[in-house]
Amino acid sequence: MRSLRLLFILLILPIFSFSQIPATEVRAVWLTTNWGLDWPAKGTSVSAQKAQLRRILDQLQDANFNVVLFQARAQGYTFYKSRIEPLSPYFNHNNNFDPLAFAVEECHKRGMECHAWVIAYPMDKVKFTYTGKGRRRKKIPVKDKPNYYKSVNDQWYLDPGMPETRNLIVSIVKEITKNYDVDGIHFDYIRYPSNTRKFPDEDTYRRYGKGMNIYDWRRENINLLVTEAYDAVKSIKKWVQVSSAPLGRYKVLYDVAPNDGWTAYETVFQDAGYWMKSGKHDLMFPMMYHRGHYFYPFLKDWVANSNGRIVVPGLGVFQMDEQGWPLKDITDQMKYIRDQKVQGAAYFRTGNVLGNLKGILDSIYVYYPTPAKLPPLTWLHNASPGSPLNLQVSRDREGYLHIKWDAPAAGRDYTYNVYVSATEPVDTDNGGNILATGLRTNSYAFRAREGEFGYYYTVTASDRYHNESVVTLPAFFSHSLNEQ
Repeated sequence: MRSLRLLFILLILPIFSFSQIPATEVRAVWLTTNWGLDWPAKGTSVSAQKAQLRRILDQLQDANFNVVLFQARAQGYTFYKSRIEPLSPYFNHNNNFDPLAFAVEECHKRGMECHAWVIAYPMDKVKFTYTGKGRRRKKIPVKDKPNYYKSVNDQWYLDPGMPETRNLIVSIVKEITKNYDVDGIHFDYIRYPSNTRKFPDEDTYRRYGKGMNIYDWRRENINLLVTEAYDAVKSIKKWVQVSSAPLGRYKVLYDVAPNDGWTAYETVFQDAGYWMKSGKHDLMFPMMYHRGHYFYPFLKDWVANSNGRIVVPGLGVFQMDEQGWPLKDITDQMKYIRDQKVQGAAYFRTGNVLGNLKGILDSIYVYYPTPAKLPPLTWLHNASPGSPLNLQVSRDREGYLHIKWDAPAAGRDYTYNVYVSATEPVDTDNGGNILATGLRTNSYAFRAREGEFGYYYTVTASDRYHNESVVTLPAFFSHSLNEQ
């Protein structure tokens, strides 16, 4: 399939340019592992689980996604080898299988980043016992948890106000960052649980509130966790990106929805704009699973509060199933994001996308006809690497075009982007000129079209902060068999 798509690009190069397709754009998807929602299928062997994930990632690569948000922790259970918490029951543990390590390796093989998605505060289900008889019979939680666990709607929830909670989550983040070559740490449910604003933290507030308003204190609890987690990640690997998925509406917009009862700041105490303004986030993936006036003005508000950080709205593909949305609601949002030069989109969730719910995957193929680079993290590092060296282009007897190069002088840990153009100089800001991005090898091959024409091929290097080099000296290749 991918070879056919490359052939399509080369076929239309002389007559059409994808000038409207950004060369740089985040195209992310949430891959849910808890309960096996997206992966893995229940009761399968390790080899079958690996094959399933490879197929999923192949499909995402073919659709030109470049970021996978892989659920690595959910409800206190892990999809990686942890010394802190138990393994999730939703994958096969045989043969020392480590899902996160496997996902990172397979994403990188396909030129995609893998961010470890961490569910922050919700934990496992509450076990109950009963006291009394008859009308006095009362259901009470079994007290088998530390005091920083609180029972909320039959589920344990870490109390954000307790230092032990921050210590636990930061230790998990450090464990992942140290032991895995992840490209990011992505937080979810880093908030209080519901729109009621109720939480059983009166005892914690009395102990740690220090005279603050309780709502401001709750926001500060989450701010402290975000700050400590961000600083911990950067102290280990500065290039690992920190992001989160707050509620889709940051604050009440009184001219749009004055009676809004479901916002990040007011309702669940996520001051996500502050995380960007204080420099403690690199990306923001707000869960914008809404439409109409609950989407468009709020996206502008996120961008206005971004402090130059990367805002990637999460699109609720699942709403086409659960709420009966038409496909046009999602595609209109995709178009608006690009028209407003927002830096990308994320889709929840993988199964809905790859299942082509109401034709969403077909639309993504049209909207993402070529690969895309990721935006540079200039606030972390802002120096471009050297260019690749010794570019060579040749065709073998089977009709495959081979593009090879050497790493930049004294270079390591780079990825590479391959370009093709009918003219020179090659425009690296034109998405239609991109053949591949995120390559972790020094070569690239595809089945070449033959004919009386030629193209310029060139390569750039990118570092872990997505800073890109200038192109290496282009190589012109004639596709005529008579000149081989």
